Amino acid sequence: MSETMAKSLELLKAAVPGLARVAVLWDPATPSHGPGVKAVEATSQALGLRLQTLAVRSATEFDNTFAAISRERGGGVLVLSTPLFMGGARRLAELAMTYKLPTMFGPREHAEAGGLLSYGPDRADLYRRAATYVDKILKGAKPGDLPVQQAAKFELVINLKTAKALGLTIPPSLLGRADEVIRG
Repeated sequence: MSETMAKSLELLKAAVPGLARVAVLWDPATPSHGPGVKAVEATSQALGLRLQTLAVRSATEFDNTFAAISRERGGGVLVLSTPLFMGGARRLAELAMTYKLPTMFGPREHAEAGGLLSYGPDRADLYRRAATYVDKILKGAKPGDLPVQQAAKFELVINLKTAKALGLTIPPSLLGRADEVIRG
């Protein structure tokens, strides 16, 4: 999971080549976020980016968090994936637009809700693989005997409508890598 978070930062930098400062929103209640923030910090150094990490514990903090990013002159936002942020997908996309901040999210639903970019596991692929496990269990396999699997297929979604509203031109090389481009 940490690798996905680091890759998300790389993709945000590719979408916004002049990016120098990125705010990272994370939820202390999500166990993967601690290691994820460390991976993002290491990647930010390699990319020459300065980070502003902001712990967000509830949806009531979204507005103040984006105001703080603006005060610190954040150039972009990386939102780590968690149910808290999924539930607030539309509000987070609205705030990113209000503050004119290019934002990278995890699940595709964020880009569909108006976020600029999303990069995360292909959920349809995860569901198919889960069905295979259910089938094996129903046929008598013991769950503890089945190997743990991680996501193998990831998808990049780019919202060009949002890019246009932010005054961004997404590089053709990144558009060519996208699994889906939202145009309108």
